[in-house]
Amino acid sequence: MTEHLDPDALLVAYDAQLRAHVPPILPAGVTVEHDGPVTRMVGFDHGGFVTYRDVSGLDSAELDALIARQRDYFAARGERVEWKLHGHDLPADLSERLVAAGFEPEEPETVVIGLAAPLAQPPVLPEGVTLREVNSRADLDRIAAMEEAVWNEGRLWLAEGLEKEIAADPDSVTVVVAEAGGEVVSAGWIRYVPGTDFAGLWGGSTLAQWRGRGIYKALVAYRAIRAIERGYSYLQVDASPDSRPILNRLGLISITTTTPYVWSPPTDAAAPAAPVGPAAPAA
Repeated sequence: MTEHLDPDALLVAYDAQLRAHVPPILPAGVTVEHDGPVTRMVGFDHGGFVTYRDVSGLDSAELDALIARQRDYFAARGERVEWKLHGHDLPADLSERLVAAGFEPEEPETVVIGLAAPLAQPPVLPEGVTLREVNSRADLDRIAAMEEAVWNEGRLWLAEGLEKEIAADPDSVTVVVAEAGGEVVSAGWIRYVPGTDFAGLWGGSTLAQWRGRGIYKALVAYRAIRAIERGYSYLQVDASPDSRPILNRLGLISITTTTPYVWSPPTDAAAPAAPVGPAAPAA
């Protein structure tokens, strides 16, 4: 499944099509601002998000000033901000510059990409498990409750973020739950990126007692079918260490890494970390 995939070509396409991509329709309250080569997304419930395609054209003083401006912008708002650093970003000391400005790294993930068509097969599920597309707040709250059980931390932000996303553009995302006996045991969603060859897979958390039974793989297959129906050729995932080996076995290849560098206001220092940007843990 991987023999037709060129990691260098995929990385070029990823940088060109997905880096700094801005959805054409934004959730209520979210705005986009540009500061030189970076795109700043403002108005999410848990702070801001900074992304870019390339900052290597700046000299050292300009780059340090750019980083400081993002920090100071969100400091004035009293909000946390995430700078998404990729493993192939230049200059090579960009991570050190972020740390010097007060940003702290979180757990890295691996960007994996694969062809959707080979994965678009009828999902195979364990007995008693079914898949269902959802969009109601009640079902989104059930997903959040499942994720809270998996991660042992609050996930209300997830239901709120997905609700706003669906309300703004219902055609931009498909949310799928795996249920057994009326209980949500896993969930995942797919975001369709208009004007690109890519659809992104997110979510994938599964209750401990249901892991290892093929539910994650079934959710990938279901969403691959939806991607093909919409005309998307590739699936892209910011994969956690748990999901990356599964996705590699399914034919997605690793092309780079991504690490969130987060700055939080001092008053938030004791608060539990919560993702910013589009609602989603990856996979």
